Amino acid sequence: MTTDSSSRSRAAADGISTFKGRERALRADRLGTGGLLLSVLAATAPLMVVAGVMPTTFAVMGIVGQPLLFVVLGAVLVLFSLGYAEMSRHVHNAGAFYAYISRGLGGTAGAGAAMVALVAYNSLQVGIYGIFGFEVSGLFATYADIEIAWWIPSLLAVLAVGALGWLKIDVNARVLGVLLVVEVLLVVVFDIAAIADPGKEGLSLHAFNPDTLTGAGVGTALCFCIAAFLGFEQAPVYAEETSRPHVLVPRVMFLAVTGVAVFFAISSWALTVATGPAAIVGTSQQQSAGLLFFLTEERLGGTFTDVLHVLFVTGMFAAMLSFHNVVARYAFAMGREGLLPAAFGRTTGGSGAPGTGSLLQTVIAAVLVLVFALTDDEPTGDPTAPVLHLFTWGGNIGALGVIVLMAIASLSVVVFFVRRGAARAQAWRLVTSALAGIALVVIAGYTVKDFDVLVGAGPDSSLSWVLPGVIGLALLVGLVQGALLRARAPETHARIGLGNEAFRLDQEAERTP
Repeated sequence: MTTDSSSRSRAAADGISTFKGRERALRADRLGTGGLLLSVLAATAPLMVVAGVMPTTFAVMGIVGQPLLFVVLGAVLVLFSLGYAEMSRHVHNAGAFYAYISRGLGGTAGAGAAMVALVAYNSLQVGIYGIFGFEVSGLFATYADIEIAWWIPSLLAVLAVGALGWLKIDVNARVLGVLLVVEVLLVVVFDIAAIADPGKEGLSLHAFNPDTLTGAGVGTALCFCIAAFLGFEQAPVYAEETSRPHVLVPRVMFLAVTGVAVFFAISSWALTVATGPAAIVGTSQQQSAGLLFFLTEERLGGTFTDVLHVLFVTGMFAAMLSFHNVVARYAFAMGREGLLPAAFGRTTGGSGAPGTGSLLQTVIAAVLVLVFALTDDEPTGDPTAPVLHLFTWGGNIGALGVIVLMAIASLSVVVFFVRRGAARAQAWRLVTSALAGIALVVIAGYTVKDFDVLVGAGPDSSLSWVLPGVIGLALLVGLVQGALLRARAPETHARIGLGNEAFRLDQEAERTP
C-alpha cells in the first residue's frame, strides 16, 4: 500500500487540476500559540472529565490509583507525541492523522484512516450533545422550575455550534478560551480546597501507590482515562492556519499533553483526598456524576456549586465547538483530495472557514440527536436512556477510533523516516513511536474486549461488537475506497495526504506551458 512520495508528487503535478482559487486552501496566519492551545485544550472538557469521567472510573472500575493512571498515560502519550510532532514538521495538512498515515503507509491506508477519523470525531462531538441537553434541561428544572425535553437544548446547541463553525477560527478560539480558563480556575479552586480540608485520612498520597493498580478493572480504567486526553492530537489539524506550523504545532502538542496529565492527576488525587482513599470508590458509587458537586457543596458552599453546574454546561459547549472544527477540517481535507465530493474542499468566502464541512457535521449532529430523541418512549421506561446512550455510545466509539488512529500513526512515523533514509538521525523518535504504538494497541485491545462495560451493556449484548464494529466498518470502507481510487483514478490516489503540497504542484503545472 506504500507509494513513494516523489512519484506521488509528480503524479499530482501531472494530473488535471481541480484545486483552483484561494477557496481550496485554509487561511494561514490566523492562529498563534495561545489560540491553537486553547482550541486544542477545549476538546478535553476538563470539568466534564473531573465531574463525569473520574467519578465513573472510581465507581465502575474500583481503581483507587486513577491519579497514577493519568501519569502513566501522560508518559505514553508523550512518547507518541515525539514522533507525531516530528511528522508535523514535514507534513502540514488539515487531514492530520490520515495525512501522516498516507505519507508513511500509502494512500490506501490514508483513505482508511480518513474515514475512521471522520466517524470517530463525529461520534465524539455528537455524543456530547446528549449529556449537554440532559444537563441543561436539569438546570432549567432546578433553577427555573421549567421542564423541557433534553433534545431541545441539544438541537439549539447544534445550531449555535454550526453557526460558529462558519466564523473565523480566531473568534472561535476566543470563545473557547474564555470558557476554558474559567472552567479550569474553578477546578483549581476545588483542588486547593480539598487539599486544605482533607478527609479523615489526611493528605494521603496512597492514590499514587503502584499497588492501587491491581485487579481486573485496570485495563478498562485505562480506556476511560485515555478518553480524557483526547484533543491534544488535534493540533496538526490547524497546521495550515498557523504562521509557523513546524514550531507551533509541536509546542502546543507537548504543552497540551503534559498540562492535561498534570492537571488531571492532581484533580483526581484531590478527589481521593477529599473523601479519603479508602472511601473514594464507595462515595463515587453513591454520588455518581454528582461527586464533585457534593464535595464542593461541603467545602465551598451552594453559590460556588451553582456556578460550577453552569460551567459544566459551558465546558461541554466548548468541547462540542472544538470537535466540530476538527470534523469540518477533516472533511475539507478529504474533499480537497478527492475522498469526499469536491464541494467539501472549498472554504467559505467571507471567513475562510471550511463551511461545507461545517454544514456536514451540523446535519449529522441534528439527524442523530433527532434519532435518539425519537426513542424517548423505548420499552425500558427510563427517560434518561436515550440521552445516556447517545453520550456513552458516541464517546466510546469515538475514543476507540482515535486510539486506533494513534496506534497506526505510530507505525507510520517509523515507516516514513525509514523510507526517507532518516532512521539513524531519528532513531530515538522511532523507538519512542514503536513503544507508544505497542502501548496503544494494548489499550485498543482492552477497549474492544471490555466495550460492554464501557457502554453499560451486558456481556452477552450485541452492542459489545456492533458499536466497536462501527470503527472497523469505517476502516474497511475507507480501504476499499482507497483501493478503488488506486485502480481507477491513480492521479487522485497519488495526492491523498499531500494537502497544500498538491495544491502548489497544481498551480505550478497550470503555469507550465
